[in-house]
Amino acid sequence: MLDRLLARLHRRKHELLRVLDRPEIPLHTTGSENDIRAFVTKRKISGGTVSEAGKNARDALLGLMKTCIKLDVSFFRYLGDRLGIYAQQPIPPLPDLVRQAAQA
Repeated sequence: MLDRLLARLHRRKHELLRVLDRPEIPLHTTGSENDIRAFVTKRKISGGTVSEAGKNARDALLGLMKTCIKLDVSFFRYLGDRLGIYAQQPIPPLPDLVRQAAQA
C-alpha cells in the first residue's frame, strides 16, 4: 500500500511542486472552503435544487458573485450591466477585471 501511495505522489510530482514556480498559489484551501460556505448553509436549509438546470444556474451565479466580491465589484451592478441595465458607467468584462487585479 505504501508503495502505491509513493508511486502516486511521484506521478503527480509536477502538480505538487507547482507552488515553487507559482508562490501566489496558497498552500491551503481555506479560501475555497469559505467561498462555498454560504451555499452549503443554504443547501442544508432548503434541501438543495430540484433540477440539474437549477443546480447549474445556482453554481454559476454563486461563482460569479464570489468573484465579484473578491474584485470589490457590486454583483448586482455587474449582473445588471451584463443584462443591459446601465445605472452608471459600464463595468468591464470579468476576464479584464481579473487580469487587472492580477497585475496590481
